Amino acid sequence: MEMEHSMNKAYVVAEIKVTNPTNYEGYRALSTAAAMQYGGQFLVRGGERDQREGEDETHNAGWRTVIVEFPSLAQARRWYESVEYQKALQIRQANSIGRLFIVEGA
Repeated sequence: MEMEHSMNKAYVVAEIKVTNPTNYEGYRALSTAAAMQYGGQFLVRGGERDQREGEDETHNAGWRTVIVEFPSLAQARRWYESVEYQKALQIRQANSIGRLFIVEGA
């Protein structure tokens, strides 16, 4: 069993390009409820993006950026793997393209 080595906060970072805005709508409510249930707090949710370096097809101001803070890496993982978020994830993946990762804070 892997032990968590610290109680640092963790951050879910996503870059998303919505391909079907109408069908994507259901994602927001489900993802918000799931994040809150697992202690997540949205820090960034699609605000204006000023791309300064590395602009390409998947890294540019046309993509939504989302950052969610969780109390720990373990808690962020529990959120992502939860039944509640998996329902939202299916909607997101069917109606957008992007990438998402979890990173431990300092």
